[in-house]
Amino acid sequence: MQADLSPVIAATAQWLTRAFPASGGALASALCEVQARQAVTVAAWLRYPTEMDAALVGVAGPGGSARLDWVTGVDASLGDDVDAHAWRTWVDEVVASWAASLLTDPELAALAVAALAEGSHSVGTPAEFRRLVAPDDGDQRAAALLRHPDLLAPVADLHRSQLHARLHPGRTLIA
Repeated sequence: MQADLSPVIAATAQWLTRAFPASGGALASALCEVQARQAVTVAAWLRYPTEMDAALVGVAGPGGSARLDWVTGVDASLGDDVDAHAWRTWVDEVVASWAASLLTDPELAALAVAALAEGSHSVGTPAEFRRLVAPDDGDQRAAALLRHPDLLAPVADLHRSQLHARLHPGRTLIA
């Protein structure tokens, strides 16, 4: 794939792990980050399934983390160096919302990973998403906040219906 979603994936995963940090030491942080990155990668690939989609987000930009910060109660503007947080401009609200939905619903995560076969991102890529779709006890403990449905609900609810529409075209979602 020519178009690169890595800035969006990296920034959105970083936002998730800062908003819902690991519980434990360095290993827990690494496991939490891997899970966030896998969820964000799946969400980004679903949101931008073609090279053209990915290229357009690279040109237009994903929108930033302002609304997500507001929804979660994070205020990045108080006393923060703007240059130190420039990465926040690469956070994609929809991708973060979809990733939050995937992190809290293993069945939805498995369905989303299966849907990647339709896009151009996974062609020729041996993508592995085990920690997203089948987290073990260590993964669950490390990412207790990142996978907590009640904590992630404000973020997941922002665009969950769009994710369901993407994965279940033509089906009406009853909330």
